[in-house]
Amino acid sequence: MLQVPYGSLDRDKPLIRLPFTFFAVVTVCLPLLGLITCITVSLLYHYNEATYTHCQVHNYLPSISAAISLTPERYIWRFCIGLHSAPRFLVAAVYFSFYRGRFGRQLIDQLLSIFTLLCALGENAGLLLLTYVCSTETYSLHKNGFIVFIGSSLLHMMCTCRLWKVITKYTVSAEEMTSYRYKVRLFLFNIGLCLLAGYFFRRHNKYCEPGIYTLFALCEYLVVLSNMAFHMTAFWDFGSKDVMVATPPEGKRI
Repeated sequence: MLQVPYGSLDRDKPLIRLPFTFFAVVTVCLPLLGLITCITVSLLYHYNEATYTHCQVHNYLPSISAAISLTPERYIWRFCIGLHSAPRFLVAAVYFSFYRGRFGRQLIDQLLSIFTLLCALGENAGLLLLTYVCSTETYSLHKNGFIVFIGSSLLHMMCTCRLWKVITKYTVSAEEMTSYRYKVRLFLFNIGLCLLAGYFFRRHNKYCEPGIYTLFALCEYLVVLSNMAFHMTAFWDFGSKDVMVATPPEGKRI
């Protein structure tokens, strides 16, 4: 029987191959399931601690920071975000490569794509910081992580919408047009909810009215959910692509 050297026939076959749509859905579902689980567990088992406010007025929903700072909620959230963060870095690099291909000769859009990449990395780094440093441990670090996350997220959305506005001028793809429309709507929804959440948070701290912190928490949930939905538009952007781990050709190895 002829013995074939290991890998000579299968060398060019991918070691792992996943549809990008599946990859995107799993990546977004990790923080979604983590958030729903943490809020549900907080309401069922730690209601008083999770809904406590500094001025002790009636509150019916925990803020996200409160929900992920309790035990075991913090470990559930950290587990989900830990798994979620690595694919997010990969997706940021994929978008940057995509933009480089689309804007090869347009300097302003190339620079904007670099800034968009930095915002995506900052958003993910801020998410990791606010996740692994609870508000009950080091509040200042947790607060700074939240500010970096929200600020980078809004800038990333705005720059992404600008880049896709240019892309849609030169495309006839229904998927790309659909993606762009949803990106713009979700960005406007997100920034509107951010402003509303800031209003309720300041009003609560100034007047300590019953139920106002609940409205802040509800707006906070919608901000995070719309952020997830924005990233989910990658479903249309790369729906025909696959994520692969493969052996490179001999001539292309470093």
